[in-house]
Amino acid sequence: MIRLLPLLPVLLLPSLSVASAQSAAALARVDAAQMSIPAARQTFQKGGYPGSALTVRQTLAAGSNYTRQVVSYQSDGLRINALLTVPRGTPPRGGWPAIVFNHGYVPPKVYRTTERYVAYQDAFARAGFVTLKSDYRGHGSSQGEALGGYYAPGYTTDVMNALGSLRRDPRVNPARIGMWGHSMGGFLSLRAMAIDPSVKAGVIWAGVVGDYDQLMNSWTRRAPVPASIPSAVLNLRRQAVAKYGTPRDNPTFWNKLSANTYLRDLGGPLQLHIGTNDEDVPVAFHTTLAAQLRPLGKLGGSYVYPGDNHNLSGNLRVALDRSVKFFRERL
Repeated sequence: MIRLLPLLPVLLLPSLSVASAQSAAALARVDAAQMSIPAARQTFQKGGYPGSALTVRQTLAAGSNYTRQVVSYQSDGLRINALLTVPRGTPPRGGWPAIVFNHGYVPPKVYRTTERYVAYQDAFARAGFVTLKSDYRGHGSSQGEALGGYYAPGYTTDVMNALGSLRRDPRVNPARIGMWGHSMGGFLSLRAMAIDPSVKAGVIWAGVVGDYDQLMNSWTRRAPVPASIPSAVLNLRRQAVAKYGTPRDNPTFWNKLSANTYLRDLGGPLQLHIGTNDEDVPVAFHTTLAAQLRPLGKLGGSYVYPGDNHNLSGNLRVALDRSVKFFRERL
């Protein structure tokens, strides 16, 4: 069931956001152990990521052959906003295939539901997929606090509840849902697929898909770390190492936090894309993951675009076409 609320044109105004800052109390509750993949799997198996009915917050101008709405769903008791697209026309038997759309890092204070990734989401929407792009907690008008995706579990929880919400939607075929992620969203997509093996397929662009040893020791960026990331959030890594040691000192602990440890359990293949001139994510993350997936029969394609950037701007149409084709074949 979808509940309709009156249109709220001011919903996206930053003055209504309840999650601009990272409070000391929220940071104090973060423990790297909360990123455990086995623990998240147990939570999932016990029905711990149910999502909710999608509540319409605002109806937007329609796309060429699909509707667009700002909706919200529940995650950890928080209201998380998202951009939903639904194809027009008669759905196929069992419902439309769907894609959970996971965006990369955007400064939470300036994030807007209807900005960024417009062309990306449009390509999948026009191809006949329901898409749901979660804002994550603390982004735009979503409730909660933005504590980053790598050492705090909140964003992963929001993605899992977005998946649960799509499964509940009567327009969606719950057996035909995939994941698309860019940059940090690739990290979240890989985690979600490791937690829930019923996800049929995933596509990751310029993904932060290294294990924790790679994230800590091999993540060389040609661009500076965004100044918009609060120092308290950046310090979560230091705090985790102080408590648990480094991935090389304590591999047992850190391997349980890494989705890369559980690639054999993925329920479907991954297609990977990256540009060689990516200033934010090392190409080595992509090539290492591709090499790990290939012998497992889990690699659905590995595309490296010479000279292209973090957003694949120079090959955008080619990468989108490949991604759409992959989802059509797999979902």
